[in-house]
Amino acid sequence: MESTGSTFPKWQLAILIGTPVALGLGYLYWKNQNQSIEEGTDDDKTELKKKLTGDTKSISIDGDTAKSASSNANSPTTNASNGIPKEFESKQFKKLSPFEKAVKYKESGNDCFKNGKYDGAIELYDKAIEICPKSNSIDLSQFYQNRAAAYEQLKKWSNVSDDCTKALELNPKYVKALHRRARAFENLKQLELCLEDVTAVAILEGFQNNNSLIFADRILKELGLMHAKEAMINKEPVEPSTNFVTSYFKSFSQDPIHKVVVSSTEPKGFLKASKAFKNGQYNEVVSACNEEIESSEDDSDYKLEAILLRGTYYLLSGQFDKSLTDFNQVINNKDADPKLRSNALTKRASLQMQTDQREASFSDFEAAIKLDPENPDIYHHRGQVYLLVEQLDDAVNDFTKATDLAPKNPITYVHKLYSEYRQAVNEQDNTKLFAKIEEFSETVKNYPECIEVYSLFAQILSDQQQFQLADDYFEKAMNLEPNNAGLYVHRGLLLLQWKGDINEALKLLEKAIEVDEKCEFAYETLGTVEVQRGNLERAIALFDNAMKLAKSEMELTHIFSLRDAAQAQLNVTKKMGLTLASLMSNLPNF
Repeated sequence: MESTGSTFPKWQLAILIGTPVALGLGYLYWKNQNQSIEEGTDDDKTELKKKLTGDTKSISIDGDTAKSASSNANSPTTNASNGIPKEFESKQFKKLSPFEKAVKYKESGNDCFKNGKYDGAIELYDKAIEICPKSNSIDLSQFYQNRAAAYEQLKKWSNVSDDCTKALELNPKYVKALHRRARAFENLKQLELCLEDVTAVAILEGFQNNNSLIFADRILKELGLMHAKEAMINKEPVEPSTNFVTSYFKSFSQDPIHKVVVSSTEPKGFLKASKAFKNGQYNEVVSACNEEIESSEDDSDYKLEAILLRGTYYLLSGQFDKSLTDFNQVINNKDADPKLRSNALTKRASLQMQTDQREASFSDFEAAIKLDPENPDIYHHRGQVYLLVEQLDDAVNDFTKATDLAPKNPITYVHKLYSEYRQAVNEQDNTKLFAKIEEFSETVKNYPECIEVYSLFAQILSDQQQFQLADDYFEKAMNLEPNNAGLYVHRGLLLLQWKGDINEALKLLEKAIEVDEKCEFAYETLGTVEVQRGNLERAIALFDNAMKLAKSEMELTHIFSLRDAAQAQLNVTKKMGLTLASLMSNLPNF
């Protein structure tokens, strides 16, 4: 399998870092560009070969004769009335065939274009189009494309789109017309059509033109954001899975609402809600919290705890507005226990990050530290955010602080080691890197029951291409926690990277969904692999499932980008008459 210069193959790296264009267009990336070249016109073959090798810059118009800038200055004079060169009224011109006259009009139009006389160019292209025999379809398509280029300079986007469409009706694989129409569709805010055209361009260019890929990436992000905003309006809350909730609360060693001991066999209010939460009976949490909250002050021992627990449930189920209201109520209560307020601030900081409000997120962490400076949970969660945004020095500092405050907590310690490993990789400090790997090896021995130790160490070993050992650790983690869907996904990715074993990876990804049907990560990853295999319709269905489970607009934007890219590929391959067999024939063996 081809590599990227990192330890990951290109398509595997795309899965891990979540690049929309790479994910959405992945399996076509390997398409042999020669097939596209051989199917075009002679002029297009030459042009595309130059594009693929990066030899030339893009030219706005086609069919230029080899004239110098000085010859343009001596271009034919025109009649003042209509801008048509006087030579076209000569007897010699009138003796030319219709096609020869059309070429003359086009050449003069090109001269006007290069001199910035776009209205004049359009008038001349009009004449060329009017007189050109329909049998000269390739030339006629070029005339339409050139007129579209002139309209583009005048920002007449509807005209650009119409002329490019006419050019493509005559020459369906006309790369320049597709690219220009894509730009027109972008300016007309017809993003789905824009994406289809730029996808077709990428296919015909063999995925070798970075400008086209950057264009596609930009449209995917814009389209994904638009679709995500639309979807969020009527988004149904997602009841979290037991595994998701368990993993979440593992990251809080000091959570005040989770530390309350429920001794009564028939608990009520907050105690009932807390028990329901711990037992995975999430449909009972809100009603039980409401019972506590709505009771009179004299009858309530845990009103603020109930509000905080309800807010936590809302957070985990993606009901961010309701969650924010509850957290605010606890945070703004100056008489509340500082640990309750700091916990609410830490959770609100996470919410702020999920809604792309980074500054507000860090502000909440700072406020939580002022209230409860010895609480390791605050530093642990801020460290995770720093890790997410690649501020590795800050991540190491926070995880170190959290470890100092909770030295017996293996989850915090292993995150400290992992961030130090990432730091060593960035600094290219091999001595430090191998030292951290050795520390991880000792940590596994010290905490043989901690899933996070196995999982993070396995990911490091995979990064270092110690695949067999990484697989062994994933297997040990899965034996300890067989219902942890994330472990199946990561092990499946390992097998793809290591052996290219698609079949075994698919089994693991399907198993992840079987053990946790609410694992968004599993649907998204499986959908991505199906894109790589060319199973676009199934990939789209899997992305649809992932979208139902997404909780934030940011998550939806990413998944919509994947889905939109797959849908665009499907539409383009059908329009261009490409079959799965022809697309996959040139793929490397996985």
